[in-house]
Amino acid sequence: MTRRQLHLNAFLMNTGHHEASWRLPESDPYAHVDLAHYVRLARIAERGTFDSLFLADGPQLWNNLAQRPAGALEPITLLTALATATEHIGLIATASTSYNSPYNLARKFATLDHLSGGRAGWNIVTTAGAEAARNFGLDAEPAHAERYARAAEFLDVALKLWDSWEDDAIVADKAAGVWGDDAKIHPPRHQGRFFSVEGALNVPRSPQGYPLLVQAGSSEDGKRFAARYAEAVFTAQQTVEDAQAFYSDLKARTVAAGRDADHIKVLPGIVPVIGSTEAEARANERVLEDHIVHAHGVDRLERLLQVAPGSLELDGPLPADLPPESAIEGAKSRYTLVVELARRERLTVRQLIGRLGGGRGHLTFAGTPEQVADTIQLWFESGAADGFNIMPALLPSGLEAFVDHVVPVLRARGLLRTEYGSARRTLRDRYGLPRPANQHTIAPALV
Repeated sequence: MTRRQLHLNAFLMNTGHHEASWRLPESDPYAHVDLAHYVRLARIAERGTFDSLFLADGPQLWNNLAQRPAGALEPITLLTALATATEHIGLIATASTSYNSPYNLARKFATLDHLSGGRAGWNIVTTAGAEAARNFGLDAEPAHAERYARAAEFLDVALKLWDSWEDDAIVADKAAGVWGDDAKIHPPRHQGRFFSVEGALNVPRSPQGYPLLVQAGSSEDGKRFAARYAEAVFTAQQTVEDAQAFYSDLKARTVAAGRDADHIKVLPGIVPVIGSTEAEARANERVLEDHIVHAHGVDRLERLLQVAPGSLELDGPLPADLPPESAIEGAKSRYTLVVELARRERLTVRQLIGRLGGGRGHLTFAGTPEQVADTIQLWFESGAADGFNIMPALLPSGLEAFVDHVVPVLRARGLLRTEYGSARRTLRDRYGLPRPANQHTIAPALV
C-alpha cells in the first residue's frame, strides 16, 4: 500500500510574506515586477518537487505604498510565462468571480492549461472590500451572501463553457477536408440571475478538462461553496485543534454534497522561519519583527476590524466592543481568526501586529528544519491537513532554506516525493484527482 504523501504549494509574494521582508539587505524592492525573480522562485519550488505555485491577486491596489512593495503583475499572464520556464509544477492563479465575466476567464484558464500541458489551477475568490467595488463602478461591496451566490452561478457557467467542446470535437481529417465536428460543440445558452452567456468557448477542451478548482474562504458561505466545487482549499488556522475541526467539518460537508472526501485537499498556510538551531531561527524571526513599522500595522488592523481610525492603542488589548462576525461584510473568517488569536493569547495590539506581520493570520513557526518538519508531520498525520501552503517570510532565501533543508527531512520520512517521474502528468494527477468527464458525453444511468 502506497503511503499517503504531502501536497506542498509555494505561495509566492514579492519579497516574502513578512511585511518587513523588503527592508532586509538581501531583498530587491523591485522584485515584484521582475520576471527573473519569479522564474528563480518557480525553479526552486520545482527542485523541491512541490505540487504547485500560487499567486494571490485582487482588483485593487493593496497596502499603503509606504508599507511594502505594492501592486502585482496579473497572475495568469505571469504564470503563462512561468509555464515556459518549468516542466512539472502546477500553476495556480487567483481570479475574482465578483469582477470578471465567465466567458473571458474560462478562456484564459483554458489557454493556460493548454500552454502548460495541463498544469493550470484557479483560486476562486469573491473579493471583499469597498476599494475593489469602487474600481468597477459600485458604491460599496456586494453583501457577503450575494458575492457567493454570484460565484456559484459563475462556476456553473464556467463549467458549461469548458464542456462546450467534447474531447473529440477536432477530427483533423485532411483527406476528407473535415477539421472538426460541429455536432460535438454545445453552446451553454445560459440565462441566469447574474449572467447571460450564449455561445460555446472559442478554445478547445483543455488537457485537464478544466483547471484544478481552488478556494480560500473559511466562512460558512465559503465552506458551503468549497464543499460543492473546490478540489483544494487554502485555509488559515493557528492551532492544530482548530485545523482538525475545520478539516473534519469540510470533509463531512463534501461527502454530504455527494462528493468523495479525498477529492478535496485541505492546505493550511504556514510561514516557516528556519535556522540551523532554534536560537538562530528565533534570531532570524526577531530581525524581521524589528523592521516592522507599527503605524502601518495599526492602520491595516483597524481596516480589518472595521473600527474607526485611532481606535486601537498600541500597547493595549483589542477593544472589548468589536462587532460580531455577522456584522462583517469583508473577510469574515480572517476577522474571527485574528480576534480569537488576540483574545486567546491576551496580546496587545503591538504583539498582535508582530504575530500578523509574517503571515496575516496564518501559522508562523520558527525552528530548525527538523522542528518545521515535525510540525508539518503532526498536522498532516493528525487529521488537520492534506498538505501545506508554504509561505516563506523572506524570498528567495526562505524558499531555498525550505527546499534545501526541510524537504530532505520530509523525503527521508516518506512524506514527500523524491522526484516527479519521467511521465508528463497534469496538476489533477498530482492531486490524485480524476479528469472530469464532459457533461455532454456522460452515459445516462440505467433505470
